Amino acid sequence: MKYPKLLTRWHQSLSLVGLLTLAVAALSTSPGTAFGQESSHSSGWVVIPVDEYRVLRAKAYPVEHDPEPPPIDATLTRVDYDLHITGDLAAGRASLTVDVLIDGWVRVPIPSGLLVREARLDGKLVSLVPAAAGKGGAQLSVLLSHVGRSVVLLDVNVPITSTAGDESISLPSSESGVTRASVQLARQDIDVRIAGGLLSEQSQSTGETKWLAYGRGNEPLTFTWRKKTEDHHVDQPLRLRGSLTQLTSIGEDSTSIYAEVNLDVVQGAARAVKLQVPDKITVNQVSGAMVADWDSKGGELTVTFLEPVEQSARFVINGEARLPRDGPIEIPLLRLLNTERDTGGVAVEVLGAGEIKDLKSQGLEDADATDLGDMVASRQSPSLVAFRVRPGDASTTRALNVNIARYTQQAVLLTNIEEARYQVLLSIDGKTLVRARYAVRNNQRNFVKITLPSGATVWSASLAGKPIRPGQSPDGSLLLPLEKTRGGEDSPAFVVEVLYLSRAAAWQEKGRTKVTLPALDLPVSRTGLLLYYPPLFRVTAEPGSFRTQPYENPTSAVLSPASGGIGAGFGGGIGSASPAAKPMAPEDRKDKRDATQALLDSFRAKSAGGKVTGILPVNVQFPAFGPSIFLVSQLTGENQAPAAAVSFQREKKGGAR
Repeated sequence: MKYPKLLTRWHQSLSLVGLLTLAVAALSTSPGTAFGQESSHSSGWVVIPVDEYRVLRAKAYPVEHDPEPPPIDATLTRVDYDLHITGDLAAGRASLTVDVLIDGWVRVPIPSGLLVREARLDGKLVSLVPAAAGKGGAQLSVLLSHVGRSVVLLDVNVPITSTAGDESISLPSSESGVTRASVQLARQDIDVRIAGGLLSEQSQSTGETKWLAYGRGNEPLTFTWRKKTEDHHVDQPLRLRGSLTQLTSIGEDSTSIYAEVNLDVVQGAARAVKLQVPDKITVNQVSGAMVADWDSKGGELTVTFLEPVEQSARFVINGEARLPRDGPIEIPLLRLLNTERDTGGVAVEVLGAGEIKDLKSQGLEDADATDLGDMVASRQSPSLVAFRVRPGDASTTRALNVNIARYTQQAVLLTNIEEARYQVLLSIDGKTLVRARYAVRNNQRNFVKITLPSGATVWSASLAGKPIRPGQSPDGSLLLPLEKTRGGEDSPAFVVEVLYLSRAAAWQEKGRTKVTLPALDLPVSRTGLLLYYPPLFRVTAEPGSFRTQPYENPTSAVLSPASGGIGAGFGGGIGSASPAAKPMAPEDRKDKRDATQALLDSFRAKSAGGKVTGILPVNVQFPAFGPSIFLVSQLTGENQAPAAAVSFQREKKGGAR
C-alpha cells in the first residue's frame, strides 16, 4: 500500500521539523550562545507553516482544469441546393455541411419540409431518424459520431405550386449561417422573383435558364417565375388625363400664382407635358420629383421629365401675375394641353383689407374650398372663392371675372410697452436715482425714444440684459435700439433698461416733492413705481395718476425677479414696507429661465451684426435701501411723462420704527 507509507513519511518529516525547531529555540535561549556576535552564513532548514507550504506548492504546480465543454454539440454550418425543374417537381441534391464539436453521438436536424429520397455520408448510405417524442414531431435528423466537419448529401424533391399563372418553389428555412441555391429551369424568357433572399446570378443558355440565389437562413427561400410577356405600352399613342388646381392670391402690390398639376397616363409614356400660360402670368419655378427641366415661351410651358412617365406624375408651378389691386379683374387661368380630359379647380383670394363683390364664371362650377384639397382649404384669407372645373371636353372655354373692393387699412399698434417698472431712490439732499425697466414687444420700430427729466444724467443703459450705448436725437432725447422679429412671427417681449440721476430741492422738516418719470414715444399698458425714501421721514402719496397698493411682482415674465436675474433685487430693500413676494414653484422658475434664455439667444443671433464694438459701458446695480411704498398706474399715452407727487414729514422719534 503506497498511500499509508507516504502518510507515515510525511508525519515523520513533520516530527523531525518540530524537533529541529525546538533545538534552534533552545540554542537561542542558552547563555553560551554566540548569536550576538558576527557569524558566517551556513545552509540550513527553513520552517514555514503547512498552510503556506500548500499555497506555494499550488502556485508552483498548478492543477490543470478540464476545458469548458462547447455550448452546443453540433452546428449546421452551410446548406447548398442544386435543383433541376422538370414537370411538377424540382429534383436535385442538398449538401449539408455539419461541424461536430464533441465526442460521441450527436443528432443534427435537417431542414424540415424536404422530400428526401436518400442520404449519404462519405459515399455511404446513412439513415435519417425522426426526432424524439415531443421534440419536433416528424422532423428528420442525421446521427454523427466523429468530431470535425462532415458533408451530408441528400437527394431531395421540392414540389412546385401554381397560382394565377405563377409557378414557385419554396426551400425551407434552416439554422445554417449560409443558404445557397442553384436552380435550373428547362425554359427561356422567364421573369423571376425572389423572396427571403437575394438573386445573385441569372443566365440563359440554349433552352435553359439558371438562377443562383442566397437565402437569409431564418426564413424560406422562394423562387416565383412566369413567362415573360412583351409590353408595347410605351410604343402606343399617348393618352393623357390631368388635374390642375390653381390658387390666385391678389395682394396690394402683387399677385402670386400657385398651381398643382397631377397627370395620369392611360396609354403610352409621357416624356414631357405642355400647359397654356396667359400673357399676364410669369412662371418663376416648376418643381417635382420627376421634373428634369422646364421652359416657358410663346404662351406655352413645357415640362420635361427625368424619364418617360408610364403611370402618374405630380409637379407644382409658382409664378406671379400683373393684375390691378381692385376693381374688375379677369383672372388668368392655366390650362393643360393635349389631354383627353382634365379636372381640378380655381380659387381666388384677396390679401389685405378687401373683398370679392361680383363673380362671373364660364365653364366653372361653385365649390367649397375643402373640395380643392389642402392647398386651398388651409388658406386663412378673409375673402376667398372656389370653383370646380365643369366636367366635359378639355377644350371647353373657361373664364373667371371678379370685382374686388378695397378698404382703407386702419393704423394698428406694431410696437408696445406692455409693462414699465421704476425703482426710485430719494435722498434728503434732493438727489433722485431712477432705474427704469420696460418690457417691450416690437414688430417694426428700430429705436425707442426716451425723454428724461430736465438736467438728468444717464448712468447706464442695457438691452435684454446687455450694456449698450444709447444714441441721442436732435432734441436731446435718448434713442435706445430695439429688437425686431422676423415677418410672420409673434414678437416676444424683451427688456430695455435705463439708470439715470436727477436733482431736486433738498428736503426740509416737511414738504411735498414730485417724481417725474421719463416720457416715451410708445404707449405703456401698466406702470409700477417702487419708491424708496430716507428712514428719518414718513412719506405718503398724493392723489393723482398713481395710486398706492401692496407690492406685486411684474406681470410680464421678462421683468419678473425669477427670470434669470434680470429683475433680481427689485422687490424691495432694507426696511421695505412692502410685503415679500410669494415664492414661485421650481418648475415655474425653470420655465421662465428657459424662456428668457431662449429670448436672449434669439436676440443675440439676429442682432449680432449691430452690436457696438470696442469697450462696452458698465452695468450699474441699483442700490435699493430704506423703506418703500408701491404705486401703480394704467395706460400711459405716448410722449407723456408720468409723475407721482408725495408729501414727506420728519419723524419725531428720529426715524425709530
